[in-house]
Amino acid sequence: MAASPVRTDARAGGTRDVEAGLDALDSAPTLPSRPGAGQRFVRIVLPPVVFLAAVVGIWQLAYVAEVKPSYALPSPADVFDVFWSSLTDGSAFEAVWTSLRRGGVGFALSLVIGTALGLAMWWSRWLRAAVGPIVSGLQSLPSVAWVPAAIIWFGLSNAAIYTVVLLGAVPSIANGLLGGLKQVPPLFDRVGRVLGLSTLGRTRHVLLPAALPGYLGGLRQGWAFAWRSLMAAELITYSPQLGQGLGQLLNVGRELSQMSLVITSIALILAVGIAIELLVFAPIERRVLTRRGLTIG
Repeated sequence: MAASPVRTDARAGGTRDVEAGLDALDSAPTLPSRPGAGQRFVRIVLPPVVFLAAVVGIWQLAYVAEVKPSYALPSPADVFDVFWSSLTDGSAFEAVWTSLRRGGVGFALSLVIGTALGLAMWWSRWLRAAVGPIVSGLQSLPSVAWVPAAIIWFGLSNAAIYTVVLLGAVPSIANGLLGGLKQVPPLFDRVGRVLGLSTLGRTRHVLLPAALPGYLGGLRQGWAFAWRSLMAAELITYSPQLGQGLGQLLNVGRELSQMSLVITSIALILAVGIAIELLVFAPIERRVLTRRGLTIG
């Protein structure tokens, strides 16, 4: 019996639709044109500038309206004068460098210890069951709670500061790596075994590259915890022998009841945090995601 012409035409039309869809999938995506300097300025630079201008405007209005006494709420001009003075006399650069040096050393140590701990918990179920809940609990514990204990253990020294930084950053890095490894398909590890890779080889060449996005998220969170822990430790662990970091500069403003210096210190702490995010972690994340085809570079 001959096929109906209507059914034949429908099948042919369906085949053509499927072929057209496959051709569309095979065709290379059209990359958007790179925005010009003006567009990048409007999209990236202008919004935070407008927001900061609005904040300063509201701040000035609150100062004029005397919402708080002038010693508690100085004007933006007074704060700018103190900020400029700290730049010209070098105290701001000294405080930023001291804190950055401590933060870099503490984060590097946390990176080594946290990575080793995360890998150990991944390969040992017993260790993951025994230590995992404690590591997660340490991650939720405020870092400032470790400052009194660190001072009792090590006195007013850099060792006390680094102890607080490590206890604040290591759990985040370990949990970030462990979370990234949990998202790796088990097939990857089996393929590594078939290829004859050792445990170290599978970790180095298979698991860590596959877990890199999650691991990078843990590193970013680890740095945030390290920076916050450092500020808490510097704020309380004050000694002339330690030098003056941003936390100590903030404490000096508090002791002198100089609100302009307090706001200046907060602004410097915030500026360093934003700079590290924009100059270090954001480019690394963008490169990793671009190389994996997860975003268009």
